[in-house]
Amino acid sequence: MTVFVTGAAGFIGYHVSKALLQAGKEIVGLDNLNDYYDPALKRARLAQLEAYNGFRFVAADLADHKTVRDKIVSAKPSRILHLAAQAGVRYSLTNPFDYAQSNLVGHLSVLEAARALGDDLEHFVYASSSSVYGETARVPFAEADASETPASLYAATKRADELMSASYSSLYGIPATGLRFFTVYGPWGRPDMAYWLFADAMLSGRAIKVFNNGDMERDFTYIADIVEPLCRILADAPARGRHAVYNIGGSSPVRLMDMIETLERALGLTAEKIMLPMQPGDVTRTFADTTKLEADYGYKATTRLEDGLPRFADWYRKWREGTV
Repeated sequence: MTVFVTGAAGFIGYHVSKALLQAGKEIVGLDNLNDYYDPALKRARLAQLEAYNGFRFVAADLADHKTVRDKIVSAKPSRILHLAAQAGVRYSLTNPFDYAQSNLVGHLSVLEAARALGDDLEHFVYASSSSVYGETARVPFAEADASETPASLYAATKRADELMSASYSSLYGIPATGLRFFTVYGPWGRPDMAYWLFADAMLSGRAIKVFNNGDMERDFTYIADIVEPLCRILADAPARGRHAVYNIGGSSPVRLMDMIETLERALGLTAEKIMLPMQPGDVTRTFADTTKLEADYGYKATTRLEDGLPRFADWYRKWREGTV
């Protein structure tokens, strides 16, 4: 089985590609290695994937629709795993056109390639986000809930990706599944995420910025609890018709201040905290209802933050020391 993975040098893309390679799958990975965060981290992930004989890398930008189509069609994959996107809520406030290019034009580029593959494509799986739910009082967040009030442009683009995918699935018979990820963390993670920013500040002797005075909750999801269900989903056709959307989250929200205390214990440090108001685009809480995922794929996240965050902290110290 050949899987074409966009965003292969990204956090989730790297981990899933590695798991698939270890299972004997052939991977063609695409990434543009942009500088949204340090490209050295992306290149380090990529170097590990390139150690496998079954991996081939393609450098390309998603918005270059002709190149993307040609590369995907020539690879003849039976599966497409589309993870590449411009991430980040706050960055979308100052760089909106980056999101239009990567998340809208880029998503359409991959959909057109999926369309060109026709019946040879057995499953198109793509990344959405818990951000699509916006600020809502209803918890936990269920896939059937209305997702019409995104709090950021990033969230709006990910919801648009779901709608585009649904339309292509209906029009052209593309078997498609969208995955709404909830605050993924772990080794080889993203430097723009709070847990990484906090660890970096604490180890560098700087204060951490705590927004909304710490009155927030996040449904943290350890990377292994993303990889396992994602591999199960990729292995088959969509479980519910031509197009379905699933939450993938820990289903156990953690208060921001509790997360900070867990990180402090893991690092053996106490953070100096600067308490700040809520930032535009943020939401106060996320909470995944994963009933649908459990019913269709038999998976429920098992890693507690108390176990997963120390694994990140251990890896991050080694990353800073240059020993990984």
